[in-house]
Amino acid sequence: MQVFQLIEQLEYLDPNAEVHFAYSYGDYWRTQVAPTVDRVTEGAVVYSEYHRMHKLVDEEELHEDEGDTETLQRVVVLG
Repeated sequence: MQVFQLIEQLEYLDPNAEVHFAYSYGDYWRTQVAPTVDRVTEGAVVYSEYHRMHKLVDEEELHEDEGDTETLQRVVVLG
């Protein structure tokens, strides 16, 4: 999803509604949990083969020998 698509989706919702994000808790029952979003920031991610998804990285601590800086992607992060 891109920022303009998120904005389009949010335009139709109650502006006073709380914002949550959902993910699987990883328990036996496959519970979906939904903590609140309390910040919106910009960040950087790289794809992690170990996690099989993108992970946040601290650009200041990223060294060329630790990963391919060409795959670094700037993103909007809801947290």
